[in-house]
Amino acid sequence: MSSKKIAVSVVIKALNEEDNIARTIESALRSIKNIGGEVILADSYSIDRTVEIASRYPIKIVKLSCPEDRCCGVGGQLGYQVARGEFIWIVDGDMELVEGFIEVAISCLLKEPNLAGVGGRIVEKNLESLEYRARLLRAPEHLQAGIVDRLDGGAVYRRIAIEMVSYFTNKNLHAYEEYELAVRLRSCGWFLKRIPNDAVFHFGHKTEAFALLLSRWRNKYAYGIGELLRSAIGKPHFRLVVREINELHLYGIVVFWWIVMFSLFVFGIFTEQTKIVMLIVLLLPFLIMILKKNSIISGLYSVVSWNVYAVGLLRGFFKRQRSPSEKIGCVFLESCCVITEKN
Repeated sequence: MSSKKIAVSVVIKALNEEDNIARTIESALRSIKNIGGEVILADSYSIDRTVEIASRYPIKIVKLSCPEDRCCGVGGQLGYQVARGEFIWIVDGDMELVEGFIEVAISCLLKEPNLAGVGGRIVEKNLESLEYRARLLRAPEHLQAGIVDRLDGGAVYRRIAIEMVSYFTNKNLHAYEEYELAVRLRSCGWFLKRIPNDAVFHFGHKTEAFALLLSRWRNKYAYGIGELLRSAIGKPHFRLVVREINELHLYGIVVFWWIVMFSLFVFGIFTEQTKIVMLIVLLLPFLIMILKKNSIISGLYSVVSWNVYAVGLLRGFFKRQRSPSEKIGCVFLESCCVITEKN
């Protein structure tokens, strides 16, 4: 096969997405038909029919050789290892790509040479999840149109920008991999932009909020913020991470809350006044969030999630990390691969 670069590589990250993967692949193939490119499934050792279904399509399939390597940051880098496109569009296996977006994104990148990546609107199709509803209500700045500090939810990146920062996504991270990519690019002088065009439809988790939180602890997603902090130590972007990630400040307050509670319990003289202070310190965060959210369930979920992620922060920070540039062990299936040429 020729090593000649092509227009676009669509990298689809997936783990056990048998219900969604056909829709994602078909939309990816439609999206590149007019400009030429390739579609790559970067599979994190799925144990369902994801790879079987994907093998019916004219795409590349690259699969982790070791399930212990699974994490959010591994998929993008796994796909990038075999990608040949001048532009890399990274998406999740539960998304449907909007036709026409890739042309607009590339046009922006060509017109603005200081842009490393361009994202668009992420249209949420699952509003049953408490988490996704809360995200829409927060309307975070990085999901609005304009110059942004990160491109969560996938984006189109310029290959030469990725080459400048050594690797695509950090395979050590169980979360925040898109922010970590963004902060490395920005520290090298690149910019990121979100445009007011629909990019993908997202069919996210339908898991109940507390069950999803438990799942994120089990799959180490909750470790991500600590892993991000550790990965930035000694790097040019360390100060940006500390300044910009509000969750770090929030979870730091939670840890301080634990220290106050522990101090009152261990060193306090158990008078009636001390007991009242302890009860107030314990219940105050719950009361504040219940009133703020105007919902007992949402308020309880907020405080419980803070504590889970605060523990995850500590666990992730002390977790050993490997070189992000080190090649990822994988199995490469290309028997059905077809590279489309520009018309």
